[in-house]
Amino acid sequence: MHPKNLEHWKSVRQKGLLRYVLVHGVLMYGLPLFVVMTFFVHRDKLATAFVAISALLWTTGGVAFGLLTWWWWERRYRAAVARGRS
Repeated sequence: MHPKNLEHWKSVRQKGLLRYVLVHGVLMYGLPLFVVMTFFVHRDKLATAFVAISALLWTTGGVAFGLLTWWWWERRYRAAVARGRS
């Protein structure tokens, strides 16, 4: 892990998992994909039920994405610390 990334991850992880998942997973991944996929790709299906289901699915996907990327960065961080790069 590059020292610059290591320092960045130290500051990110201090803010906590919940904040990371909400910001990076739900807001930066789930919300943009919800908007694009719902209102641009599938604009012919804009029934209320479709929009609600789409919102639920993309929010869940954003949470999953946030958890997965947190796990990946944390794994890289711990490996770098174990090698003595902290």
